[in-house]
Amino acid sequence: MDLYGKMANTQDVKQKENSEQNFDFMFKLLIIGNSSVGKTSILFRYADDSFTSAFVSTDTAGQERYRTITTAYYRGAMGFILMYDITNEESFAAVQDWSTQIKTYSWDNAQVILVGNKCDMEEERIVSVDSGRLLAEQLGFEFFETSAKENINVKQTFERLVDIICDKMADSLETDPAVSTGTATTRLTDNPAPPQQSECNC
Repeated sequence: MDLYGKMANTQDVKQKENSEQNFDFMFKLLIIGNSSVGKTSILFRYADDSFTSAFVSTDTAGQERYRTITTAYYRGAMGFILMYDITNEESFAAVQDWSTQIKTYSWDNAQVILVGNKCDMEEERIVSVDSGRLLAEQLGFEFFETSAKENINVKQTFERLVDIICDKMADSLETDPAVSTGTATTRLTDNPAPPQQSECNC
């Protein structure tokens, strides 16, 4: 399984841009899933509109010495792209375990989109679209199939995840105006909400 390396890569890609731009909101998003499902590829397709098949697998999360670091990265994440490879049954079967980790280590209101990647490899498909959609419904997630190689649904997936998070924030502001800081720029920290605020939908 591969999580830590992907999150570090996400931060590296955006670090320079973040230091030079101002944002109304800043969200922590994580791309998780088994090794070699295409997490790095989809990240670079979205961030740089580039694709290469030469990425080296960054398989660190399954190692015991990284476990504490891995679980710490879940904290404060507002959204997850939980990814499997449509040509790899094992990666699809692991979705349940990844979902359990999200529920265990992240905010109760973290939003998740289930993504079946490599949909350009139709001749090698093992996991059907209907199977992916059904699992997403069972888990309460939205669903996309993507191809980082052919740039299919990559932008749409990221933008939909942000939309869902913003909708939750809007609902929270309507039900509890005290959630608003009253400032033009709000930065969401990596600190989880205190237990007494567990009902907050932000």
